[in-house]
Amino acid sequence: MHRLRRLTTRQDALIAVAALAGGLVVLAAHGYTVWSPGWNPSFGLRLIPLLGLCAAIPLRRTAPLAGLLLATPFNFADVAFGPSLATAMIYGDVLYAASLYGRRRTAEWLLGATLAASAAVALATAAALRGVAVGVLAASVAGVVWVTPVLTAMAVREHRSRAEAERARAEAERERAEQVARLAEMDRRAAVTAERARMARELHDVIANHLSAVALHSSAVLKVRSLDREAVDRAMEVIRENSVQGLAEMRRMIGLLREGDGADPAARPRLAELDRLVRHTARSDLSARLEVAGEQPELPAAVELAAYRIVQEALTNALKHAGPGRADVRLEYARGNVVIDVLSPLGQDGSRLPGTGSGLVGMRERAAMLAGRFAAGPDGSRWRVHAELPVDSLGGAA
Repeated sequence: MHRLRRLTTRQDALIAVAALAGGLVVLAAHGYTVWSPGWNPSFGLRLIPLLGLCAAIPLRRTAPLAGLLLATPFNFADVAFGPSLATAMIYGDVLYAASLYGRRRTAEWLLGATLAASAAVALATAAALRGVAVGVLAASVAGVVWVTPVLTAMAVREHRSRAEAERARAEAERERAEQVARLAEMDRRAAVTAERARMARELHDVIANHLSAVALHSSAVLKVRSLDREAVDRAMEVIRENSVQGLAEMRRMIGLLREGDGADPAARPRLAELDRLVRHTARSDLSARLEVAGEQPELPAAVELAAYRIVQEALTNALKHAGPGRADVRLEYARGNVVIDVLSPLGQDGSRLPGTGSGLVGMRERAAMLAGRFAAGPDGSRWRVHAELPVDSLGGAA
């Protein structure tokens, strides 16, 4: 059964059976031409071309050229006996199948062959019967039986080619639309991820600095009983200042989230405020000092915010982890860069407050987003945070 399927198709097998049945009916009804009273083949003899043509129909899709080669001799035999309507229709279908399912070159060759054959039939008929009108009629019949199926198959093939091209184009457009949708979704997710990372950096830098100062000074007030009134007042002043500043920063962040980046740009921290930030970064055993070298140029907002946050986070880490001594902050404007150095004493007894390491990650991300450089680590007996932020067009655009 599987081998039979390879030789033909179910549809073509049914067509062959139907063609045979119809041909038998036509022969029984004498639906054929008789060339002369003395030449009228019997029913059994006329049955041979019909059977040969019907045997070629199962090959119309699987082997159309072989089917045509098989059917052509039987078609000529039927014409010699006296053409039958049934065999003419069957041979036309074989020509149609060979032109449609075969190669395009085969269809072009068959068009030329059928046109030549029709012309030959016209000349032979006109010469045999000595009548031009009869020759024209014979050529017309031959053209309908032979040429028309080939032309029809070529038109159908062209239509199918165009339809296939349209389907391929539509499929390509659909795939492109899916790719665009996937890219848009990836861009959306990347934008959401970047925004979440930015919010995490801002919240960490805003909360950690102020709350660390509040925690350290309140711990000093609660634990060190020998503090005089002046030291207590100074600690409470730092706690109040950081609480107010932290609340203002949080309000700015809430406004930023509600209204976008254009919300109150004047409220963004500026490098001119570093002096106050450094002054309020202190413990009982740790002080801080700011040194500014060079003249501050007009800085892009992104560079100024990143520089401020890096200094802020470095001082917060110094409050939490540094040993006794002094934290030195140096800000230098030189050769198109903002250079930041924060040096603090290495702690000897471990961290005073627990940390997660997200501060260093945030500082490194801020520098990377501006195509700058960042490094942090021990430098002798001190911990050094170093950052270089470009202020040219590249850094501002980033």
